[in-house]
Amino acid sequence: MNYIGIDIGSTCAKLAVLNGDRELVLKFVQPTGWSSVDTAQAIRDKLEEHGISLEDSPCVATGYGRVAVPYADRTVTEITCHARGSVWIYGIQDGVVIDIGGQDTKAIRVENGMVKDFVMNDKCSAGTGRFLEVMANTMGLRPDEICELARSGKGVTISSMCTVFAESEVISLIGQGESRENIAHAVVDSIGTKVVSQGSRLHIGNETVYLTGGLCDCGYMQEVLSEKLHCPVKTDPDGRYAGAIGAALCACKLKK
Repeated sequence: MNYIGIDIGSTCAKLAVLNGDRELVLKFVQPTGWSSVDTAQAIRDKLEEHGISLEDSPCVATGYGRVAVPYADRTVTEITCHARGSVWIYGIQDGVVIDIGGQDTKAIRVENGMVKDFVMNDKCSAGTGRFLEVMANTMGLRPDEICELARSGKGVTISSMCTVFAESEVISLIGQGESRENIAHAVVDSIGTKVVSQGSRLHIGNETVYLTGGLCDCGYMQEVLSEKLHCPVKTDPDGRYAGAIGAALCACKLKK
């Protein structure tokens, strides 16, 4: 039997399928697009292409668009799924998980493999993937290009935590002839500052932080967070699938 986890975020949708031995046998990511319903159908089609039947495979949905998955047997919050997925990915029982998502950022304290406490950002998109995307568009770059350029930059900061005002600052810096590297550095540093400010509400001490979400592939972001938090920050190639993997683990408890 297979166990299906679907994480429909505001920017990307992730799928993870575990087999009966709790091994990851299928994963993929695709843009969510404007319709979570259409995205859910596209995921269903993909499952059928791989010969995975929803008739005998328990399915759990999570994320921003979890209610738009009509064939899911259950929906579970992102907090629970990211915690469980991180426990599975990193092989931990205790630690702090930071998920930088498209529209929100979550910091989750895990103890004994379970959620102990968590904080989420407010409605502002500062410190999220959306913030990075907006700044990248303003600079004519891809988000991954900003992260790469940021490593070579220095000496510039963005003072505003509001995405709209921060974008105006970036436009002003471009007009002043500031280098892309320095502006990129300011953008990534701004995200790191916002995430660390949020994570501090969990009183992170000298412990390990585990990164999930779309920015877990950004090595420089990992370095920035580690420096600002004064603790090690670990990432993993499967980190962006943490929510989907956690949902699949939740599906393991269901019966068909």
